[in-house]
Amino acid sequence: MRVTLLKTALTWAAFAASAPLLIGTAHAQVARYELDPDHTTVAFLVDHIGYAKVLGLFRSARGSYRFDEATATLSEVRIEVETASVFSNQRKRDDHLKGPDFLNSGEFPKMVFTATSAKRTGDKTFDIGGQLELLGKSQPLTLQATWNKSAESPLGGPLGKPYVMGVSARGSFKRSAYGMNYAVANGWVGDDIPLIIEFEAVRK
Repeated sequence: MRVTLLKTALTWAAFAASAPLLIGTAHAQVARYELDPDHTTVAFLVDHIGYAKVLGLFRSARGSYRFDEATATLSEVRIEVETASVFSNQRKRDDHLKGPDFLNSGEFPKMVFTATSAKRTGDKTFDIGGQLELLGKSQPLTLQATWNKSAESPLGGPLGKPYVMGVSARGSFKRSAYGMNYAVANGWVGDDIPLIIEFEAVRK
C-alpha cells in the first residue's frame, strides 16, 4: 500500500513540475503580428446613382493581432484607419468625403475595427465578427477572411528575413447605421459599402 501511495505521490509531483513547461509550450505558438503599412490596402466601393461604383481607399492604416498558427486561433484584432487619408482619385470628391457629410475627419480622425476572436469556416477561411467604430458610433461588422500564406519572406534586410502572413478579407456595412445619411434617400450615393482589405503582416 505504501509503495502504491509513494508512486502516486511521485507521479503527481512530476506532473506538477512539468505543468509550467507544458503550459509554456501550449502558448509558445501564439504570436503577435503587425500589419505592414507598405503592403496593406483598405478600400471600399460606393454606388453612384446606379451607373457605376466608385472605388476609394485609405492611404494610411495600421493594425495588429495575435494568431496561433498551429490551432488557427485568432485574437486581439485591431485595425486603425486614418479617415483623412481617403483617396478616390478626384480631389473635389475627396474633400467632400473628408467633410461632415461623410467621414467628418476633423472630428473623427479614425475608423477602428476590433475583434476578440474568429470562427473558422474552412481550412484557411474565417468569419471575424467584431465592431466597427465610425463617426463616434460602434456597430457589428463581420469580415470574411482568407489566410493566403504564411512563410519566411524572400525579401530580407540586415536583421534577416521576416516571417510574413498574408490575408484577404471582405465585408460590408450600411453607412446610414453610423448617421452618414447624405444622398441616401434619393439613391444618388449608395448606402451599402463593400470593404476590400488586403494585407501582409509581420510576426514579431
